[in-house]
Amino acid sequence: MSFFVDSVIMFTSQVLFFGFGWLFFMRQLFKDYEVRQYVVQVVFSITFAFSCTMFELIIFEILGVLSSTSRYFHWKLNLYVILLVLIFVVPFYIGYFVVSNIRLLQKQRLLFSCVVWFTFMYFFWKLGDPFPILSPKHGILSIEQLISRVGVIGVTLMALLSGFGAVNCPYTYMSYFLRNVTDSDILALERRLLQTMDMIVSKKKRIAMTRRQMYQRGEEQNKQTGFWGMIKSVTSSPSGSENLSLIQQEVDALEELSRQLFLETVDLQATKERIEYSKTFQGKYFNFLGYFFSIYCVWKIFMATINIVFDRVGKTDPVTRGIEITVNYLGIQFDVKFWSQHISFILVGIIIVTSIRGLLITLTKFFCAISSSKSSNVIVLVLAQIMGMYFVSSVLLMRMSMPLEYRTIVTEVLGELQFNFYHRWFDVIFLVSALSSILFLYLAHKQAPEKHMTP
Repeated sequence: MSFFVDSVIMFTSQVLFFGFGWLFFMRQLFKDYEVRQYVVQVVFSITFAFSCTMFELIIFEILGVLSSTSRYFHWKLNLYVILLVLIFVVPFYIGYFVVSNIRLLQKQRLLFSCVVWFTFMYFFWKLGDPFPILSPKHGILSIEQLISRVGVIGVTLMALLSGFGAVNCPYTYMSYFLRNVTDSDILALERRLLQTMDMIVSKKKRIAMTRRQMYQRGEEQNKQTGFWGMIKSVTSSPSGSENLSLIQQEVDALEELSRQLFLETVDLQATKERIEYSKTFQGKYFNFLGYFFSIYCVWKIFMATINIVFDRVGKTDPVTRGIEITVNYLGIQFDVKFWSQHISFILVGIIIVTSIRGLLITLTKFFCAISSSKSSNVIVLVLAQIMGMYFVSSVLLMRMSMPLEYRTIVTEVLGELQFNFYHRWFDVIFLVSALSSILFLYLAHKQAPEKHMTP
């Protein structure tokens, strides 16, 4: 009876997650398109639902909700379903819709879809060869073979996004990085833009008048007959015709300059608004967050470097370790196990909510930037693939943030993977991504003021 009640609870939550994924698909991703392939919507919602269920099971593990037998069963069921979707269903449909957009292959779309899927499986399987991700005793058909490869892709994606986000967040929030823009700067740039537009209009008028004169003279020459009319038409050339192509080139250059000036004007207006916003209470709050995240970024880069150099992986979760250090330093009586459980629950909950929210925002921006009516189905399936691998890898890495007694079932479910490798791999990719982002934003920030100072 207990198992049945637990299953009802899990099924109800999965239905709610599925409904949220369905609404997100309709209201955010496909709000500008007509849904013609409901299988894409169903696959995306299923991937979202089972991804969120894994996070729910982590919270249930910490709180002790459901029986241990039920949690283990649903962990296994959830993991098998998400791997089935990520490795078999989504890649096949990606290949199917790609082939469907190629007119020459539409008659044999099922055959070529299978070819695309087998190609994906070949490279997916070969991906695990260079990495020490498995214990040697695992067979070729074990579930660990699949989880380990999904983990490599997902951890790489997480590290890239985390490295860029750790650098871009303080750069975006802190008023320190804002350029000093005044109303006179904006007015000067707008004046240059209006002057450029006036020059474009005047030159286009010259082109139109020259072409009109050439047409009128051509009509007059056609009316002239006889020997002298023929001689005059050959020896004379319309005034200004030789400069027509030169004027057109000048117009093209001025139009390109006007586009650049318009974009720079919009950029200055946005910067001016950000300066005004930074003076408000909410702006000061985000400015404080920017300083906090800048300290976090420096600390994260430092710890990633230490972990890589000394080949170090933490054995204790950060919450328990922090409480132990505080208690030993202050010399007070404190129930470390009790409070570490509750603080870990809050920390894991924050990580889960921010991870889901951040990824959904990123997916929405990415989809709106590159989607079209023909490619929308393929892009949604690719985003579903990225989302599923991202969340599976989040569970894999979040294991270290849990107290030791709660890691056991996660370790049993995921199998005997080389967990230390994933944490070291995350540190390496995070460090590369963060340093590359710092270099990119430094160059962009350095060149931005010079662009507006050009006369």
